Amino acid sequence: MKNILLIRHGQSEWNKLNLFTGFKNIELSEQGIEEANKAGQNFKNLDIKFNIVFTSELKRAQETAKIILQNLDQWDFLNNQGKIISNINLNERDYGDLTGLNKKETAEKFGEEQVHKWRRGYSDQPPNGESLEDVVRRVTKYFEEVIKPAIQSNENDNILIAAHGNSLRALLIVMNIYEPHNINSVELSTGVPIHVILKDNKFSIKD
Repeated sequence: MKNILLIRHGQSEWNKLNLFTGFKNIELSEQGIEEANKAGQNFKNLDIKFNIVFTSELKRAQETAKIILQNLDQWDFLNNQGKIISNINLNERDYGDLTGLNKKETAEKFGEEQVHKWRRGYSDQPPNGESLEDVVRRVTKYFEEVIKPAIQSNENDNILIAAHGNSLRALLIVMNIYEPHNINSVELSTGVPIHVILKDNKFSIKD
């Protein structure tokens, strides 16, 4: 059995301000740092050690992974071994022209229904941005070429993936745990892990 821990980065400064963040490279807030430390301590209490770590190219995900690994006394070792791998395909969804706008004010300007479609529709693209379907497409390629072989390797029993709300939703679709029509039922709180297991060649969420 393989353990894959998916974690959305801790709260960022723009999460705190309720802004569309997307590809913007924003720091963790103080709360976000606390959330990452709490996750790291929880993994420590469960005696979980990671063999390999994947993050996006955005520093809020990278810092979350680093804080977790520092709590486990694994940061230096895994970093020196090249076992912390960052890739743009795990980045958050690109919100295009909505990037930096306040979500509440955007809903007031364009209407709640339209903004809900942009945020939660599967194929709906915000102006000059990506749909979740677009994110699934890039995540699928990276998963099949890089992440899945790493999971299947005999060297890796525990894998950490620190990324973003939409790239993690995409991963859950790619793993056939959810489908596009029910993925929005998944709540991905900042700093709270989802424990996925691979058993008998099937991915599922551990109860």
